[in-house]
Amino acid sequence: MTARVVLLVVFVALGVSPLTAQPRAGDDRTGRDLYRTACAACHGADGRGAPQSTVGFDVPLPDFSDCSFSSREPAADWLAIAHDGGPVRAFDRRMPAFGEALSVEAIARAVDHVKTFCSDRAWPQGELNMPRPLVTEKAYPEDEAVVTSTFATGDDRAVSHQFLYERRFGARNQFEVAVPLAARQAGGVWQSGLGDVAVAIKRVLAHSLARGAILSVTGELVLPTGKEGQGLGSGTTVFEPFVTYGQLLPRNRFLHLQAGAELPADRSGDEAFWRAAVGQTFEQGRFGRAWSPMVELLGARDLEAGAAVQWDVVPQMQVTLSKRQHIMISGGVRFPVSARTGRHPQVITYFLWDWFDGGLRDGWR
Repeated sequence: MTARVVLLVVFVALGVSPLTAQPRAGDDRTGRDLYRTACAACHGADGRGAPQSTVGFDVPLPDFSDCSFSSREPAADWLAIAHDGGPVRAFDRRMPAFGEALSVEAIARAVDHVKTFCSDRAWPQGELNMPRPLVTEKAYPEDEAVVTSTFATGDDRAVSHQFLYERRFGARNQFEVAVPLAARQAGGVWQSGLGDVAVAIKRVLAHSLARGAILSVTGELVLPTGKEGQGLGSGTTVFEPFVTYGQLLPRNRFLHLQAGAELPADRSGDEAFWRAAVGQTFEQGRFGRAWSPMVELLGARDLEAGAAVQWDVVPQMQVTLSKRQHIMISGGVRFPVSARTGRHPQVITYFLWDWFDGGLRDGWR
């Protein structure tokens, strides 16, 4: 059962029943009191769930003390299902809506209390999982599959598709594998095949929901699996260490920062790079589709005397497709703004599947 599927039953008892619970103006009960009076009968005083023989239904209850489950989703998603019912995130209609029985503030306090059952502070909270830019890496560890396509213009046209698999392990770690397939036109002839495969490990160094900040370090190894003679690979192993930082900003804004270096094993073409992405998320209705316009500023410079800095800017838009918001697309254009000789705009898109939250066919209606 996926993380969001079990959310269907998280709030079944939040207001005892939407038919019997009465709206309470100025309800000032604490989240702990709300949980004890409305939720503990099903979910247990310790948040681990009451026995099936007690609750009377066969849907497994979530274990709120399981940090791998309870830390991943932002509180806003929990609140959405409690407020508007299962269909708001494409779950079963038997999950009722409590928006008329409990205020948004009361439900939010109950959610906050439920989150306290995870006592291991090592797990970054889901609020720190900000929208993904096209180029700049994120600090948050993921369980995702992403297909990124890049279409280059100019005399030497090229098309590349990168298949990226990311998987979390432990509280702060992630490994990933990136497999590129590319096709390039040179002298009127197209060459296609496998590019340079990359593997990476990410580690969260520090995170704070109170500060809205997360900091990670990543080491990536790019292997020379592509044919250099056809322009599909570098011909050497490249080590790419970098740090990433994410910051929540007021009014649903966010900031990503990345800095690192590309260090080829043959020591030809060492390069430093730095990247920044800033954006804002808008929801369609109270709990609907999310639109996240962003702009990235990308800089890179060869580590040799007199080398020029290459600056690019990438305006883009990310949109959630599924009602569960685990399927997303994004698209933008990478424009060179300095050292433009031989460099042309690139169209970049991606399709993202957060597979921890459900299958490709789940969560649409």
